[in-house]
Amino acid sequence: MRNRGNRGNHGRIGRNDWHQRAAEFHDLAAHAHRVAAAHHGQEDHRTGRELSKHAMEYSAKAYEYAQEAHRTSGSLSGVTEKKSSSTPAK
Repeated sequence: MRNRGNRGNHGRIGRNDWHQRAAEFHDLAAHAHRVAAAHHGQEDHRTGRELSKHAMEYSAKAYEYAQEAHRTSGSLSGVTEKKSSSTPAK
Protein backbone atom coordinates (compact mmCIF):
# COMPACT_ATOMS: atom_id res chain seq x y z
CA MET A 1 0.00 0.00 0.00
CA ARG A 2 1.41 3.36 -1.01
CA ASN A 3 1.27 6.35 1.33
CA ARG A 4 0.39 9.49 -0.60
CA GLY A 5 0.69 11.89 2.30
CA ASN A 6 -2.80 11.24 3.67
CA ARG A 7 -3.05 9.92 7.18
CA GLY A 8 -6.16 8.33 8.57
CA ASN A 9 -9.67 8.59 7.24
CA HIS A 10 -10.18 12.05 5.80
CA GLY A 11 -13.82 11.38 4.97
CA ARG A 12 -14.57 12.39 8.55
CA ILE A 13 -12.41 15.16 9.88
CA GLY A 14 -12.58 15.45 13.65
CA ARG A 15 -11.25 18.05 16.01
CA ASN A 16 -7.80 16.49 16.42
CA ASP A 17 -7.33 15.83 12.70
CA TRP A 18 -6.99 19.55 11.92
CA HIS A 19 -4.47 19.97 14.72
CA GLN A 20 -2.55 16.90 13.55
CA ARG A 21 -2.35 18.15 9.95
CA ALA A 22 -1.22 21.60 11.14
CA ALA A 23 1.52 19.97 13.22
CA GLU A 24 2.64 17.85 10.26
CA PHE A 25 2.99 20.90 8.02
CA HIS A 26 4.84 22.80 10.77
CA ASP A 27 7.29 19.88 10.96
CA LEU A 28 7.69 19.82 7.16
CA ALA A 29 8.34 23.57 7.12
CA ALA A 30 10.92 23.33 9.89
CA HIS A 31 12.73 20.52 8.09
CA ALA A 32 12.72 22.42 4.78
CA HIS A 33 14.11 25.51 6.55
CA ARG A 34 16.94 23.45 8.10
CA VAL A 35 17.84 21.85 4.76
CA ALA A 36 17.66 25.21 2.97
CA ALA A 37 19.99 26.74 5.57
CA ALA A 38 22.45 23.89 5.05
CA HIS A 39 22.45 24.49 1.29
CA HIS A 40 22.90 28.23 1.76
CA GLY A 41 25.82 27.49 4.08
CA GLN A 42 27.41 25.34 1.36
CA GLU A 43 27.12 28.21 -1.14
CA ASP A 44 24.36 26.32 -3.01
CA HIS A 45 22.07 29.34 -3.13
CA ARG A 46 19.92 28.13 -6.01
CA THR A 47 18.88 24.94 -4.20
CA GLY A 48 18.63 26.82 -0.91
CA ARG A 49 16.27 29.37 -2.45
CA GLU A 50 14.05 26.60 -3.87
CA LEU A 51 13.95 24.82 -0.51
CA SER A 52 13.12 28.10 1.21
CA LYS A 53 10.20 28.48 -1.18
CA HIS A 54 8.96 25.00 -0.22
CA ALA A 55 9.34 25.87 3.46
CA MET A 56 7.18 28.95 3.00
CA GLU A 57 4.52 26.89 1.21
CA TYR A 58 4.49 24.39 4.08
CA SER A 59 4.28 27.23 6.58
CA ALA A 60 1.28 28.70 4.75
CA LYS A 61 -0.44 25.29 4.72
CA ALA A 62 0.29 24.83 8.42
CA TYR A 63 -1.27 28.23 9.12
CA GLU A 64 -4.40 27.31 7.14
CA TYR A 65 -4.82 24.06 9.05
CA ALA A 66 -4.18 25.81 12.38
CA GLN A 67 -6.85 28.39 11.58
CA GLU A 68 -9.32 25.66 10.64
CA ALA A 69 -8.46 23.75 13.84
CA HIS A 70 -9.13 26.90 15.84
CA ARG A 71 -12.49 27.49 14.11
CA THR A 72 -13.68 23.90 14.44
CA SER A 73 -12.47 23.29 18.00
CA GLY A 74 -14.75 26.02 19.32
CA SER A 75 -17.76 24.90 17.32
CA LEU A 76 -17.30 21.20 18.19
CA SER A 77 -17.06 21.79 21.93
CA GLY A 78 -19.95 24.25 22.04
CA VAL A 79 -17.74 26.93 23.56
CA THR A 80 -18.63 30.52 22.75
CA GLU A 81 -16.26 33.41 23.11
CA LYS A 82 -17.10 36.09 25.67
CA LYS A 83 -16.51 39.69 24.73
CA SER A 84 -14.38 41.52 27.24
CA SER A 85 -15.88 44.54 28.89
CA SER A 86 -14.22 47.90 28.38
CA THR A 87 -14.92 48.85 32.01
CA PRO A 88 -13.12 47.01 34.80
CA ALA A 89 -15.19 44.88 37.18
CA LYS A 90 -15.57 46.26 40.71
